[in-house]
Amino acid sequence: MDIEAGRAFRNRNFRYFFAGQSISLLGTWMQKTAVSWVIYTQTHSKFMLGVSVFATLFPSALLSLFGGVVSDRYNRYRVLLLTQVLSMVQAAALAGAVFWRPDLVWVLIGLSAVLGLINAFDVPARQSLVYDLVEDKKDLPNAVALNSMMLNLSKLLGPAIAGLALEQLGAAACFGLNALSFVAVIGSLLALRLPAYVAKVHDTSILSELAEGFRYVRDTATIRFIISMVGLTALLVLPFVNLLPVYAKDIFRGNATTFGLLDGAIGLGGLLGAFYLASRKPEVSLYKVIAVTTFVFGAGLLLFAYTPQYGLALGFLVVAAFGMMAQTTISVTLLQTTVAPAMRGRVISLYVLVYAAALPLGSLLVGAASERFGVQPTVLAEGGLCLLIGVLYLRNYRKGKLAATTPEVVLVT
Repeated sequence: MDIEAGRAFRNRNFRYFFAGQSISLLGTWMQKTAVSWVIYTQTHSKFMLGVSVFATLFPSALLSLFGGVVSDRYNRYRVLLLTQVLSMVQAAALAGAVFWRPDLVWVLIGLSAVLGLINAFDVPARQSLVYDLVEDKKDLPNAVALNSMMLNLSKLLGPAIAGLALEQLGAAACFGLNALSFVAVIGSLLALRLPAYVAKVHDTSILSELAEGFRYVRDTATIRFIISMVGLTALLVLPFVNLLPVYAKDIFRGNATTFGLLDGAIGLGGLLGAFYLASRKPEVSLYKVIAVTTFVFGAGLLLFAYTPQYGLALGFLVVAAFGMMAQTTISVTLLQTTVAPAMRGRVISLYVLVYAAALPLGSLLVGAASERFGVQPTVLAEGGLCLLIGVLYLRNYRKGKLAATTPEVVLVT
């Protein structure tokens, strides 16, 4: 990695945080893979696989707004440290449950729901803390891009390592290794050198601060627009990934390996997109880049939709995933850099809520459309809708509506 791509590593705190998270994320993806494997081998039910995913995501989406308030109201460093310890306990409990009674599927689902509750407070605190880890705020977009690169790399490597561990060591070992991986991230958090936290007196209730966060987003045009576009993309475009098994089996007449390569193409495109953003020069406007990468995303889907040749389809899918990951990463970067520091946790939690709510609704919508009109016309339509979203980005950018500043906020404490 060149100096430009890794410039955020000049910040000592970010280096420690990145190292710990890299190890922990590998364990996280190992656990996700192992949970799905255990549940399916025990039940042979695709519905139960859906239930396990729902059990993790729904509590997180439901309570993420309160997690954002907690991140803004209290010491987010200590909140993150606590959620990491609780996550380690949850992973250890999974290991014990599978080791002693692997047939108790509902115990696994219950523990997945516990993880969802923890994540509701973990994600806003972790995302908000990144801002505090970078001394030179010009390095912040690079830090967010490096985080995305780390996430995509763990998505590629974690399931592969989990497959080997499942075959050689068993599911309990996967969960145990995930629990062990938290030692690295907890150690890295303890090694951080952060300014002393100054506690604030809060005369308002948590609900009042939650309402304050909604008002702030409503009154801040840039943030309102970014979150709205994220919601539209998650609702109308991102659910194309749910149709990849149909492409693998019915269109390309393949098997599980065919599907795995399609899924891997998305991971590769996401990794390339994150590397591009990490290498991007700071003076290049993020608002222009997000418009261009949204067009790349849409164009990749249009080309992929009716491509009859499997090799070309993989290439077009890499292009689409490149644009998809770049758009998502830039959205987080813009929120990190434009939001008022005192509102960061609440804004990020609202972003998570919109994304988490729109994606399953979009999955239902795209599923129904593919049943009615066919899979390929649906993906083609999703590509076209993505191009329209790109036009909205470009239109707002050219009109100067996407400003890099936000109105001053007066907090009542």
